[in-house]
Amino acid sequence: MNSARFFFFAVLACFLTVSAQNNTVYWQQHVDYTMNVEMDVETFQYSGTQKLIYTNNSPDELDRVYYHLYFNAFQPGSEMDVRLQTIKDPDKRMMVDGKSRIASLSETEIGYLHVQSLSQNGKTVSFNEEGTILVVDLNKPIPSGGKTELSMTFKGQVPLQIRRSGRNNAEGVALSMSQWYPKLSEYDFEGWHPNPYIGREFHGVWGNFDVKLTLDKDYVVGGSGYLQNPNEIGHGYETPGTKVKTKGKTLTWHFKAPNVHDFMWAADPDYIHDMLKMEDGPTLHFYYKNDSEIIENWKKLQAKTEATMRFFSKNIGKYPYEQYSVVQGGDGGMEYAMSTLITGKRQFGSLVGVMVHEMAHSWFQHVLATNESKYEWMDEGFTSFISSLCMNEIMEQNKENPFEGSYKGYYALVNSGLELPQTTHADRYTTNFAYGIAAYSKGSIFLSQLGYVIGQDKLMETIRAYYEDFKFKHPVPNDIKRTAEKISGIELDWYLTDWTKTTNTIDYSIKSVEAEGEKTKIVLERVGEMPMPLDILVVGSDNTQETYYVPLRMMRGEKANPYPNLERTVLEDWAWAYPTYEFVIDRPLSSITAIVLDPSQLMADVNGENNIHQTNP
Repeated sequence: MNSARFFFFAVLACFLTVSAQNNTVYWQQHVDYTMNVEMDVETFQYSGTQKLIYTNNSPDELDRVYYHLYFNAFQPGSEMDVRLQTIKDPDKRMMVDGKSRIASLSETEIGYLHVQSLSQNGKTVSFNEEGTILVVDLNKPIPSGGKTELSMTFKGQVPLQIRRSGRNNAEGVALSMSQWYPKLSEYDFEGWHPNPYIGREFHGVWGNFDVKLTLDKDYVVGGSGYLQNPNEIGHGYETPGTKVKTKGKTLTWHFKAPNVHDFMWAADPDYIHDMLKMEDGPTLHFYYKNDSEIIENWKKLQAKTEATMRFFSKNIGKYPYEQYSVVQGGDGGMEYAMSTLITGKRQFGSLVGVMVHEMAHSWFQHVLATNESKYEWMDEGFTSFISSLCMNEIMEQNKENPFEGSYKGYYALVNSGLELPQTTHADRYTTNFAYGIAAYSKGSIFLSQLGYVIGQDKLMETIRAYYEDFKFKHPVPNDIKRTAEKISGIELDWYLTDWTKTTNTIDYSIKSVEAEGEKTKIVLERVGEMPMPLDILVVGSDNTQETYYVPLRMMRGEKANPYPNLERTVLEDWAWAYPTYEFVIDRPLSSITAIVLDPSQLMADVNGENNIHQTNP
């Protein structure tokens, strides 16, 4: 039997607008960071100053603020360490011989980030360090619409590379500097989000960064932001033909990153720095070790990176910055503003795959920027969805269902009995396995299955509209749902509710097929609790194919025919409360070879065995 194919067709924070999330006036906070940092590459200790201008666009008066001190997680006895020792399936990257790597760190190997002094508008304020959170009681409340200046001195030590950030990673990269500075916590319509750093995801305030980094002059630096003094620095940044003269043992790198919510940098004395200027896109930067084993793959990666940038800009929306950097470092792959850290000693396909996934985050996390701690599936899942489409195209994989891996992962989670609703806070999952599948696989299926519900063309139109409407606005789940409803004309509250807020499963079956004279009666059964519309393929003994469509009543609408080359009959709506549904087709049972529910296999039906009825096997 030939399976039917499916196809894909392929600003600023303080401005007021109307939000789909709660149908009220929308607002969000704004920060401007100015930081000067000196790094000792021998001891991996650093010190710095930070001036932060905080604009309170909320309707509330604020008498307290919070900062994240992420590096304090890399100390024995930290919440991250204890979680590693108590969760059933700890991250293998953070374990050695079955024990937490954090637990065995010495004083010179731990990470720390301590604020030494802090003032508000020139007057000292009281503060208290509580693990990875700094609690600050303000001298003077910040009124709605007001601004305040917070100035501090701080010192830190870069931990051994264990998770995301660190020094001397497994591939020999000296400094992977993410989550390295005192970072103001986000305050939004839900309130403050001072989440301790236990190992999961992030949420940040939009703002502008002005950062000066002083370190050994032999080190090459790359990451977030535009370099302001390239002809003083060299290392591949200088204007062609410029002779760079340096004095002393250090260089001060000056970066500016506009309208971002994080700032990452990495540095190594053996980095090769390549640049690729796209004709109608950003300049791409590549930083990788001068290692003969990886150089060829990193050279080949550059054309794939350009192709990826074009794919995402076409299918999501225009990339808003003039630069993107792919940097070897970290412990796997992690997205940051205008950049990514990825490990580089990989087979070429794996290197492309991790680059594609992390670059996709530039749209879903670093421009849309959902709160990953609460809605990690909107970032990781949507990123996985679009990455699968991108890999299928740029690597010429030609997969009929590029999301097959996501569905297999989700079915494994359902069968494990470990699934929790996607509304679970990222740190509260009882296993890393359940978190990973819920965020990546089930989150990806949210979109691929949404395409099954509303149509593939409407799905891609929804993604582009969602990006355009909510870039730089921290959208919430209701925002993607409302966008899809407006684009498709279909009601989707049931879909968002059942898929993300419950562990209800989809299971429809062909209960019976019987002859009724020269006609055939088909009885369908809803076995699972989650409702869905149904596409039904009927294959004749003469190899003809036709489809039947059963809309879900609570959708209050219908999708277009997903198989325009096949005749489709639209049947009466199926109301969810009724466990069975029957219809009669105008052809004898003897002329039917097979009946198939969801020939696209985009509906996440947990029991595919009852989706096919063969009458003449």
